Amino acid sequence: MNTFSNFQINQMTVGIIGSGTMGIGIAQVAATSGCDVFLYDANAHQTEKSLLNLKNTLTKLVEKQKISPEKSQDILSKIKVCTELSAFEDCDLVIEAIIENKEIKTKVFKDVEEIVSENCVIASNTSSISITSLQAELKNPARFIGIHFFNPAPLMPLVEVIPGLLTGDGLATEMYALMEKWGKTPVIAKDVPGFIVNRIARPFYGEALRIVEEHIATPAQVDDAMRTLGNFRMGPFELMDLIGIDVNFSVTKTVYADYFYDLKYQPSLLQQRMSEAKLLGRKTGKGFYDYTPGAPQPVADKNEELYQQIFMRIISMLINEAVEAKRLGIANDEDLELAMQKGVNYPKGLLAWGREIGYGKISDTLQDLYRYYQQERYRQSPLLTEM
Repeated sequence: MNTFSNFQINQMTVGIIGSGTMGIGIAQVAATSGCDVFLYDANAHQTEKSLLNLKNTLTKLVEKQKISPEKSQDILSKIKVCTELSAFEDCDLVIEAIIENKEIKTKVFKDVEEIVSENCVIASNTSSISITSLQAELKNPARFIGIHFFNPAPLMPLVEVIPGLLTGDGLATEMYALMEKWGKTPVIAKDVPGFIVNRIARPFYGEALRIVEEHIATPAQVDDAMRTLGNFRMGPFELMDLIGIDVNFSVTKTVYADYFYDLKYQPSLLQQRMSEAKLLGRKTGKGFYDYTPGAPQPVADKNEELYQQIFMRIISMLINEAVEAKRLGIANDEDLELAMQKGVNYPKGLLAWGREIGYGKISDTLQDLYRYYQQERYRQSPLLTEM
């Protein structure tokens, strides 16, 4: 297999499958780094819309003097729209960024494998589907790997590089180096459900939802507590509205099922009802908050004791999850810390946060929750008491 370290960036040809927000974002990143990009989507209208949005984005970057007019034109000229996958024939790397559906993805990968050369690397941008399960269907699974960008891809620095059990030796290192050349902050993650970020971040949403389901606090209070005490840029309910409540719910369900229904990752009935009601957040105009122009926004009833309770409950679950990821070798300590800071904008790495608060205090909080609820979701990582 070719090694990308032997390629000059401006000689690389990259195929992108899917022209939605993520697909066009990855295309922009690759083109900005000098790659020739072939962009394919079965929905021509989606591609047209995304290219228009990209042109508008680049125009704004030029106006802000972030890039030159020449660079803007160069980026656009390097992205070539194609209507058939056969255009990927000479690609060195193909990245899929379509719907989170294993069957649909697998069919696409089989089609791509029949078109590209033996040396072409095939990658998925999946956020939660097993890389091993996707590559196992291919004739040459060794050239398949996960390359998970975060939305919006041009702005978010983190990229999770995920080798499956059948991925060829050294390919993860090559893709890590390539992502660095693309100006990203890569981390290498084990192929476990949710990888690093979507596994460790689940309690940020899950505990927040349970606090509201139990009428302990309102979404506005939970968000305010996490912003003021934790210095998070956004609270969990604001963030779910931004991501899309249905998207967040889908990832939670996938992680829950793939961990054989471990109660730590159990989805929320409230989130399910919100999804059923099509109250999906910003994209539908209403979610946990109302985004209708002029709609009144809820004001959090500040309560210092309640806020401390909310913060400690959520942060303890997050730190426990990070410690367990460390114990299981999902990534090294540096990558675990980087992933949460660069992938979801956490103000600190969770392992460092645990040291700051005190692992003993985290342990006590989880023990109190377990005694009260008698639920396995609050069990501690065996490593936590040794930290």
